[in-house]
Amino acid sequence: MSNIHAPTIPSGPTTVRHTNGNNNHLSFTELQRKKDAMEAELTALGSVLDSHNVDMNTSLLTPDGFPRADLDVAQIRTTRSRIIHLRNDYKELMSTIEKFLHEHFASLSEDASSEAASGSLANGTAGSTSILPDSIPDVLEAPFAKVNTVIDNSPAAEAGLKAGDQVRRFGYVDHSNHDSLRRVGECVQGNEGQRILVKIARSTESGLEELTVNLTPRRDWGGRGLLGCHILPL
Repeated sequence: MSNIHAPTIPSGPTTVRHTNGNNNHLSFTELQRKKDAMEAELTALGSVLDSHNVDMNTSLLTPDGFPRADLDVAQIRTTRSRIIHLRNDYKELMSTIEKFLHEHFASLSEDASSEAASGSLANGTAGSTSILPDSIPDVLEAPFAKVNTVIDNSPAAEAGLKAGDQVRRFGYVDHSNHDSLRRVGECVQGNEGQRILVKIARSTESGLEELTVNLTPRRDWGGRGLLGCHILPL
């Protein structure tokens, strides 16, 4: 007998489909809208499974290998399959958003460096002055979280995170959309094995230091979780 628990291609959509396609041509606003639509559909699909009192791992077979008569097996299989496809699309979309943000911040950094060099040369003082990070507070995002603990040899430790660091941006998450750090968890889950740009503020003896690190969530580091650190909301 075939394994009914294994997801198959659905015969029809359970909700409106959002084909992933090539996201590279979309603007950031369009990417954000697409992400919100995917999240809404995943929530709706999760509600379908909840209505049957099952999840993605609940067996649809009786102990002797027959389909459970108390469940709508066809609908559950269709819903599960759609969730799997949508999660894959969502992960690819998050990668596109992450790439967009990397390029955006790199461009801002290059523009700032170019303007600083031009200003110094125009004043005839090239190399005699330096611009401190907190001399341009209007471009700094407000911190929304704090690194509480970091485990040795973890992805967080390898990225350079330290206890006490304040998080200004975590991938596509900032102070305006972190939703009590729920979005941070989504960003981590959606980017396992891929680099996430994290902007932090660190207190040092000489003052507040602004840093950008690349954090790669992974499971094979020898500890629990994908990061190996504990982050608290501010």
